Amino acid sequence: MSTNQKEHSAKMHVKGKFLFCGEDKFYIKGVTYGTFKPNKEGAHIPEPEIIEKDFTMMVMHGINCVRTYTVPPLYLLDLAETLGLKVMVGLPWEQHIAFYKNRKDIIKRIKDSVQTLQQHAAILCYTIGNEIPAPIVRWYGKKKIENFLEELYKAVKQVDQQGLVTYVNYPTTEYLDTSFTDFDCFNVYLETPEKLGAYISRLHNLSGDRPLVLAEIGLDSLRNGAEKQAEVLTWQLETIFAKGCAGMFVFAWTDEWWRGGADIEDWDFGLVDRQRNPKPALFSVSTAMENVPFSMHQKLPFISVIVCSYNGSATIRDCMEGIQKLNYPNFEVIVVNDGSTDNLAEIVSEYRVNLLTTKNGGLSNARNTGMYNAKGEILAYIDDDAYPDPDWLRYLAFAYLTSDHGCIGGPNIAPSDDGFIGTCVANAPGGPVHVLVSDEIAEHVPGCNMSFRKDALMKIGGFDPVYRNAGDDVDVCWRIQGSGRTVGFHPSAMVWHHRRNSFKAYWKQQKGYGKAEALLEAKWPEKYNSLGHLTWAGRIYGNGFTLPIKVKKDRIFHGTWGSALFQSVYQPAESYISYIPLMPEWYLISAALGILGALGFIWSPLLWVFPLFALTIIIVFTQATISAKKNSSLQPEQKKNYKYNLMIVMLHVIQPVARLYGRFANGLTPWRKRGAGLNSKFLFVFGSRTFMHWSEEWHSAEDWLGNIEKKLIYLKTRVKKGGDFDIWDLQVRIGLFSKSRGLLVIEEHGGGKQYLKFKCRAHYSPKAFVLAVVIATMAVLSGLSNQWVINGIMDMLFAFVVFRVLFETGSSINSLYTAFKLLSVKEPVDVLNVVRKEKINADLNEEIHSLYHIDSKFHRMEVTNFSPILPGTLGDNPK
Repeated sequence: MSTNQKEHSAKMHVKGKFLFCGEDKFYIKGVTYGTFKPNKEGAHIPEPEIIEKDFTMMVMHGINCVRTYTVPPLYLLDLAETLGLKVMVGLPWEQHIAFYKNRKDIIKRIKDSVQTLQQHAAILCYTIGNEIPAPIVRWYGKKKIENFLEELYKAVKQVDQQGLVTYVNYPTTEYLDTSFTDFDCFNVYLETPEKLGAYISRLHNLSGDRPLVLAEIGLDSLRNGAEKQAEVLTWQLETIFAKGCAGMFVFAWTDEWWRGGADIEDWDFGLVDRQRNPKPALFSVSTAMENVPFSMHQKLPFISVIVCSYNGSATIRDCMEGIQKLNYPNFEVIVVNDGSTDNLAEIVSEYRVNLLTTKNGGLSNARNTGMYNAKGEILAYIDDDAYPDPDWLRYLAFAYLTSDHGCIGGPNIAPSDDGFIGTCVANAPGGPVHVLVSDEIAEHVPGCNMSFRKDALMKIGGFDPVYRNAGDDVDVCWRIQGSGRTVGFHPSAMVWHHRRNSFKAYWKQQKGYGKAEALLEAKWPEKYNSLGHLTWAGRIYGNGFTLPIKVKKDRIFHGTWGSALFQSVYQPAESYISYIPLMPEWYLISAALGILGALGFIWSPLLWVFPLFALTIIIVFTQATISAKKNSSLQPEQKKNYKYNLMIVMLHVIQPVARLYGRFANGLTPWRKRGAGLNSKFLFVFGSRTFMHWSEEWHSAEDWLGNIEKKLIYLKTRVKKGGDFDIWDLQVRIGLFSKSRGLLVIEEHGGGKQYLKFKCRAHYSPKAFVLAVVIATMAVLSGLSNQWVINGIMDMLFAFVVFRVLFETGSSINSLYTAFKLLSVKEPVDVLNVVRKEKINADLNEEIHSLYHIDSKFHRMEVTNFSPILPGTLGDNPK
């Protein structure tokens, strides 16, 4: 058996976003075949000699896959195997009619059909359906159709366990959840590059970490002309593969098409005509397929791949081996050894990379060292516990050449061989996930797979050395966006990222993330809510994050009478209350209720708190169980193993505790101090206070308010702009129990002179009033019962709530007052820069910490250029 035949005989399987045949990535470059008028044997295919002629011509033009809509005979599969073709086998059934009552018969026929194919080596995959019409889906309901398709999937797997199974969907029923299949297929007919590219990005986000294949694309040459068909198919193929699809099928091989008992003669979608004469489209498709996955005509940018590592010897070899396999002609590799004490340098020295060794200064400082020493116009960062897909840099290059993004990231997927703990951690909360505000624009991409235009990263001063272990990626993404650039996302620029492989390592990681959140909140207070939680503008993608207990049902946009061409699921926003149990502080609430319940052994009326305590525990485990089941990427055999499910549930439960520990240990608490501090003048504010400012220079109201907002941010307050229907301009919240709002009016006095009046009013939270009343009631009742221990505890709690309300009110009003009074200060004093210049030679650890703790009220920390190794100060690794 030849090498090619051995490769062809290798079993098809899925790995991340792509299909593999044996060890080789397999891009589907296919055509559809049929359906045809029944031959003399009754099969819906041509005679064997015509099939052989067709398949031979396909192979000559670079086609490697054929899609049939009916079950092919074995001789067709034998011929395909001989010529090196793979076959997508259609398993037909009556999907265009109300079929549900016959489902048992359909399942039996599907099994019998698969059995006849004898798990043939030429089979690419099985399709368990093709475009169930939207009215049929609407008739039975989304869930019933999904359950039936899953039954068909399991039926095929019972006969051919190793065979790949998919369902071919289309835009009108894109809302169907077929994540139980091995990969996603869609028939898509869009005739402009912009629309096709945008919709592929959407489909990728629906598919997640699984491959996406377009099972039908094409254009009718009868209506559009043969030349137009060739032109459209060229850019369709280029767009499909450049956008990261695992493959596609052109509809169709030939104009010959038989359906519903008759020849279809008013459509000509074929690459060849009915007599098998080639059309121009065949040659354009053949040319495009030669360059799969890319046919770039632009000069590829020089890319610097940067790996930063501290004691990463356990995983750095996988990283280096993966980088050596990159399929890209123009790149360098820089490894920054951040003061490692293991044998990292010895391992890295075996590879042709530029190894830079520095004192241990933290992750951000190491990233900056790589940035300053890089020669590339694109900087691609990858962690030492990750390794890239061979086409990683090509996808990034394409994304930069076709956009103006300042930063671009891609998915990071856990390898399937990471072991029991690693697999569970990959499906647990707190992992590195991306946040998208649209199908192609991100708010955040994880640091294990992020890249930058070097000029864009240099412009913002690189990474902030405050973030020694985590948080650097969030901060730099926000600063890139603040500089006017966008953050992009390419769904197939993927890396394989090992997860923590022990409970201890996972706990330590989540504690570190909690610390990073505290550092981020200190720098970006306006992005955090009153409890200290980050409010993302976009949607979080990935496995493992904990799901709220849903109250509202998803709704499907069908259009009037089901007429919409693109029908999608719309998920109504859950109430704020439903998200409270997802917060780590929920454990504080639970603990408080547990303590109050325990006090019931002293004063029996408090025993009624125990059911509430039990309810909080039940909610935690319910959320964890639902999330472990619905938001994981376990293999079918792993899903059946209770050990995996139990471990994932426990990781969902303990992760918030680790985050809470890290936050609290670093000052991120619900009662943290923010803003200008308490001013006794504003301790009791039940009405409004008005402040005035005279200006000799004219500015618009937007400029004045923007200036006030900027100074409120310097004061580290959580500031919010008034909306279209609000009668206030700015809102400041210091804590949980109150907030203050300001309204600006400007009197024009001629000659550019203005008199500003800023009215501030405190708004008390109803929950503070309710909490105070409940505590006061318990204090009174315990006192009447002579339970003085309980009475004393309740008195202290009541005093704390009252003090906190007054403190938050006085501090928020004072923050508005201070920001308004500082309008005369054009540029805040940059204390941090002054100290930086004075301490330029200080030890890096002490320098970062001392700078971070400087009480600079009017400066958002933009720490840059700390102790980099400048180009030329170290020689390249001689290897």
